[in-house]
Amino acid sequence: MTLRLSFVCALAGISLLAVEPVSAQQRVVPPSPEALRMSYAPIVQRVTPAVVTVSAAKTVENRNPLMDDPFFRRFFGGGGPFGGRQEQRSLGSGVIVDAGGLVVTNNHVIDGADQVKISLADKREFQVDVVLKDPRTDLAVLRVKDGKERFPVMEFSNSDELQVGDVVLAVGNPFGVGQTVTHGIVSGVARTQVGISDYQFFIQTDAAINPGNSGGALVDMAGRMVGINTAIFSRSGGSQGIGFAIPANMVRVVVASAKLGGTVKRPWLGANLQAVTPELSREFDLKRPAGAVITNVTASSPAARAGLKPGDVIVAVGDQPVDDPNAFNYRFVTHSLGGSVPLGIVRGGREIKIAVALETAPETARDEIVIKARSPFTGAKVANLSPALADELQLESSSEGVAVLEVGEGTLAQNFGFQRGDVVLSVNNAKIAKTRDLEKVAEAGARVWRVVIQRGGQQISAVFGG
Repeated sequence: MTLRLSFVCALAGISLLAVEPVSAQQRVVPPSPEALRMSYAPIVQRVTPAVVTVSAAKTVENRNPLMDDPFFRRFFGGGGPFGGRQEQRSLGSGVIVDAGGLVVTNNHVIDGADQVKISLADKREFQVDVVLKDPRTDLAVLRVKDGKERFPVMEFSNSDELQVGDVVLAVGNPFGVGQTVTHGIVSGVARTQVGISDYQFFIQTDAAINPGNSGGALVDMAGRMVGINTAIFSRSGGSQGIGFAIPANMVRVVVASAKLGGTVKRPWLGANLQAVTPELSREFDLKRPAGAVITNVTASSPAARAGLKPGDVIVAVGDQPVDDPNAFNYRFVTHSLGGSVPLGIVRGGREIKIAVALETAPETARDEIVIKARSPFTGAKVANLSPALADELQLESSSEGVAVLEVGEGTLAQNFGFQRGDVVLSVNNAKIAKTRDLEKVAEAGARVWRVVIQRGGQQISAVFGG
C-alpha cells in the first residue's frame, strides 16, 4: 500500500549527497546542516487535517441458550446475566474528499453499524450518515450531518502513474492511539491475488499499517492520495511490512457515484475470462504468459457487438497492460461510462485494437425474497438472475435461474451448505426460473428434496431429507 510519493521528488535532496556512484562500504558526510533537517513534516502538515478517525457502534443481542428453558426465564426474568444488549465499537480511519464533508473509508469499518461518527485531527467530532456502501470494492462513503462548514480536503492522485520504489506515507489511527504517520515505499502496484474484495488489484507498501489504519490515506510526496489503506498480511496481527491499499483511481469511481446519490455503476464487458497459463501462452503464440483469455461471450453484450470471440486474449485496456482477469476488471471498470475504450487483443498470433462500448449490464426485476417455508432453502435470500446480478456475483453472464444472495446465520439453508452465488436450477425435477418458482416448491413441502445448483461454473446435484 504505497502512494507514489514521487520517488524523484522524495530523493531530490538526497541525490545531492552523492554526485558520483558509491559502493556499499562508503559513507558520505551531509554537505550542509540543512541536509540533516530534511523532513516529511511539510507534507504531513498538509495532509493530516483531511484524515479522520471513524468510530462505528452497533448494538447486539446477548442471547444465552439457557434462556430457552422456561425455568431459567422464570428465575432470571428474561434478563440478568444471561441476556440483554451490548454495544460493540470499532475504530478505523477515513479521508475527507469533498469540502462539504464527504468522507471515504473502508466498508468493513462501518458495516452493520447503527451509529457512525468521525473525529478530526483537531479532536472535533461529527455525526455522519452513510451515503454509499460498496462491498465489491470494500469502500464506503460518509457525509457529515448538517455540515455547514468547509473541511480540508485531500486531492486524488493518478494511481496508474505509481511505480515500485516510490516513497509513500500511510496516515491513520492504528490501535486507536491517535493519528499516526508512517513511511515506506511502494512494493508492488498490481497485486491481484490478495483475496480482499471482488476487484483484486492493490498497491502493496511496506509503510507500517496496523489495525485501525483501515480507511486511511496512502499519500505521495506531492501530498495527494494514491490509495486507501485496507488490509495487511500478518501472522501476528501487527505490521510485518506487507500492506495493501485500494488504488485512488478505483476510489475516485466510488466517490463520484456517491456524489450522484446512487449506487456504483460500472462498465460491463459481457464475456467470461480465464488467466493465461504458460501452456496457453504457447498455444496462442503470446510473447509472455500474461493476459485474459475470453472463454465465452454473452449475446448482445458490448463484447459481442464489438466482435470479440472466444479464444481472443486481452492484453491491454487503453494503454495499460493486462496481466490477468483481475487486472482487466480493474482497468475496465475504472473507465467512465459512455463512449468506448480500445482493447488490445491477440487473435491468431496478431495483436489488434478493438473498441468496446462502456455501458452497464442490463438489469431486470430481481424480486428478492427470503424463503420462509420449511425446506433446505429456509432462511436463504434469493433473486432473479440477470446480467447485472451475474456481474455482481461474478457468475457466467449467460447463467439463468435464481441466485442465492444471502444465507441467514443458523438457518436450514446454512446447515445444508448453500452459499452466496449459488444458482438454483431445479428442485424435485421442476425448473426454477424465477424466485416465485422456488417459493412455490418450498411451500409445497416434500420428504425428499432433489436439488440441482450451479456453483463455480460446475453443476452439482444433491439429495436432502425432508
